[in-house]
Amino acid sequence: MEFKLGELFCGPGGLALGAALTPPVFSRSGKKFSISLAWGVDRDPNAIETYRRSIVEKYGGDAILEDAAEFCRRDNAYFRKTNALAFGFPCNDFSLVGKRQGVNGQYGKLYKAGIEALKRIEPLWFAAENVGGIHSADEGRAFSTILREMRSAGTHGYNLKAHLYRFEEYGIPQYRHRFIIVGIRKDKQLDFKIPAPTRGGGKTAFVSVSEALSAIPEDAPNSEITRQGLRVVRRLLFTPPGKNAWFLDELLKMSPHERRSILKQLPWYKDDLANLSDEEISELIEASRLRCRTARMSHIYRRLHPDRPSYTVTGSGGGGTHVYHWKEHRALTNRERARIQSFPDDFVFFGPKEQVRKQIGMAVPPEGARIIFEAVLKTFARIDYDSVEANYSVSD
Repeated sequence: MEFKLGELFCGPGGLALGAALTPPVFSRSGKKFSISLAWGVDRDPNAIETYRRSIVEKYGGDAILEDAAEFCRRDNAYFRKTNALAFGFPCNDFSLVGKRQGVNGQYGKLYKAGIEALKRIEPLWFAAENVGGIHSADEGRAFSTILREMRSAGTHGYNLKAHLYRFEEYGIPQYRHRFIIVGIRKDKQLDFKIPAPTRGGGKTAFVSVSEALSAIPEDAPNSEITRQGLRVVRRLLFTPPGKNAWFLDELLKMSPHERRSILKQLPWYKDDLANLSDEEISELIEASRLRCRTARMSHIYRRLHPDRPSYTVTGSGGGGTHVYHWKEHRALTNRERARIQSFPDDFVFFGPKEQVRKQIGMAVPPEGARIIFEAVLKTFARIDYDSVEANYSVSD
């Protein structure tokens, strides 16, 4: 059986790439189960250009530049060539860093596009993605509403398994936690199970950023380096791996001797700081520190730690949110961000540099998606696999 996957809010194609890279699964009787790409729709012209040139030209399907909600309000030929659905509806109103207006916000209602598509297509299965905070937005009422509408969509309805995937536990070099809801049409009478983590918890160690970012080809696309201002460079000079800009405030509270002993541990101390006097160091720290008394978010000008996964790569935000190298005094390149998101080096993103950053940060890690899609295929093929209990299981 070939599942022909359509995708709403496709972005650059993280879910699509994961589906395209999922190998076929064969049942014990030899029946083949596989996924092919039917279409992806998004209103962002840069993301659709990426999807067209890095997904469609290599793996097939169609790239559609259109608002997903409008796309789902009309009947069209695309629905008739689709029997599986994916959608990562915009997370702005469910994110912990947003206003958390839930389904009442400007973006919160966009899950309705997915519900409409489920009604029109009645796919055999679907996968929907959103931020970890979705289950607690609006005191949990928003998530309950979304699950209820998904469960009852279409003629048959769906059995749902919603789970907070911690992608670092699946080999992604990033602490990225996202809810994935998998629904299988009730008339199929199949029970999807959450694939068991393969990393951490006494298993194989997490993939570190130094491992993930090693040996990037010099000519890899999307490798433009962001020019850092002098104040930012000086701020990073006093920020150890794994620490953020607020560490400078801690340094100022220390005695010169205590401060110097900590700075001597920095990999760049000998080249950049050893010849400075205690007074000069104190003056540089004072001039470079942030003077913000509110919104002291932990990822502001935060360096990566080379021996750990990255903190979450985001698609928006101003100075200080771009993810910073553990040793070099700069933000990561888009190619490095893409590596952390598990995109291969030959996957090219199109558009201005900040738009590319947005595409990468908003995407689902393809390798994480592949693991979930492979579990879906095994479910239909009735092949057992290691699993864990879902956070939410919704069925009649």
